[in-house]
Amino acid sequence: MDFAFSVPQDVTFEDAIALTQSLLGQWVAHSLTESQFTEAIAALVQTENGARGFFVTYLTDEREFANTPNNAIVEALQTSPEIVAELLVKNLAMSTAMEITHHRRNDPQMAAGSQQVQRRSAELLQHLSSPEIQQKLQALLTNLETGSGSYQAFLERWGYDSEQKSAIRQAIPTEILQSKS
Repeated sequence: MDFAFSVPQDVTFEDAIALTQSLLGQWVAHSLTESQFTEAIAALVQTENGARGFFVTYLTDEREFANTPNNAIVEALQTSPEIVAELLVKNLAMSTAMEITHHRRNDPQMAAGSQQVQRRSAELLQHLSSPEIQQKLQALLTNLETGSGSYQAFLERWGYDSEQKSAIRQAIPTEILQSKS
């Protein structure tokens, strides 16, 4: 089987979404080997746009396979620890806060989607559990507890209120913070 998957260095967020959709479709159709799948995801997550496109697509995918990350995905995400850690921590926070927003708007379907993204983000964080992830989760937790730190601009930009910040604090997988990588 011939497999060529290349991600341009200047890939746009939109192109990364399309590439990820195609890639996941090929994976589900068993058109790729595990090593091809790993290589393709690794190529995507080398840039922020590529990683953002991968996560927005994978974390919201309707198919069951996305509920538990396989070795190919974990291995690929480990190739770009800094970008992956930052985006996963932010995905965990944003999806947690948005679940509350959707409940307030009486939109259970959107709330369920946010809960799925939160659950999948936490699952990936636990599977990866890198020093970068530990550091970023600790920084977010410290920011939530003290009101200042490296995540302050992020939290302010989205205007999270005290209930949302409390939920984000509770969503942080503390066992990651306690483990030694």
